[in-house]
Amino acid sequence: MTPEIDLLIFPVPGLAGAMAATFEAAGWDGIYMADTQNLTAEVYASLGVAAASTDRLRLATGVTNPVTRHPAVAASSIATVQAASGGRAVLGIGRGDSSLGYLGRKPASVATFEEYVSRVRGYLHGEEVDLGDATSRNVWIAESGQPPVPIDIAATGPKVIAVAARHADRVTFAVGADPHRLRDSIALVRAERAAAGLDPMSISVGAYVNVVAHPDVETARRIARGGAAVFAHFSGMAGAPPTNTADDQVFQAIDEHYDMSGHASADAAHAAALPDDFLDRFAVAGPVEHCTARLSELIEAGAERIVVVPGSRGADPGEVGGSLGRLASEVLPALR
Repeated sequence: MTPEIDLLIFPVPGLAGAMAATFEAAGWDGIYMADTQNLTAEVYASLGVAAASTDRLRLATGVTNPVTRHPAVAASSIATVQAASGGRAVLGIGRGDSSLGYLGRKPASVATFEEYVSRVRGYLHGEEVDLGDATSRNVWIAESGQPPVPIDIAATGPKVIAVAARHADRVTFAVGADPHRLRDSIALVRAERAAAGLDPMSISVGAYVNVVAHPDVETARRIARGGAAVFAHFSGMAGAPPTNTADDQVFQAIDEHYDMSGHASADAAHAAALPDDFLDRFAVAGPVEHCTARLSELIEAGAERIVVVPGSRGADPGEVGGSLGRLASEVLPALR
């Protein structure tokens, strides 16, 4: 099976269409646009523009959350992208990070998250949705005749993985570039899906991976550091399972000291504190051949989809662009 190779990006006002067209021409399979209202442009408007500018690119939120979007609003928004793109939309959902952190809120509880996902799924499938004090149905989605938008849950810990098994069409793990940890996560979601009475192979599995291709390893690490800190801090959050390695201390430390004002920035103190040897294990940073080999290991471990996280906020655009060029022209063809 040919792996799907997608790209996580921040939507940029006025450039969403041009960026999407460029990535489609370069050979990427899809783009995941971040939904973090205090840091980037509006995600659904940007995805709509991207839909009009592309023909085959998959278009996903990467990721929305259960707090800032009512489930009916989220369903209608992504279903609009589905209609505009001819069926290429994906609704990526997580418990919330920077989108909530910049509002002084913590990630949603797992119970709130599961209830939210269940309601969004109901709307996307044209069903009556129980909101507790009322029932509701999205009439235009139900009457549109278009395929329901797939739900893709971003997951690290076992509780959210179990939610994905019960309610999602896709799960994309945020567990770094360790093939053993990815393999264990895939086994867990398959087991939880079977326990829920569903076909364990009917959920698509993928991984968010920080990837920078550069001939100089030090430069690659510098570009990747801020983005890797974001995903490493997920592994230190409450509910994330221990990895039973020395990396547990790094995960715990970065979560305790994570400064949301420096979210995804390589210059943040929490990112600068990441040891190089940890970065080499958790992210993929180095020459093209190294990137190809490391990503191939994840595909062999069972990843049907890799969502590449290409750099950090504040990184030199020319260096990030150079890495993306190497990935598109050399790594993607090798993986396929």
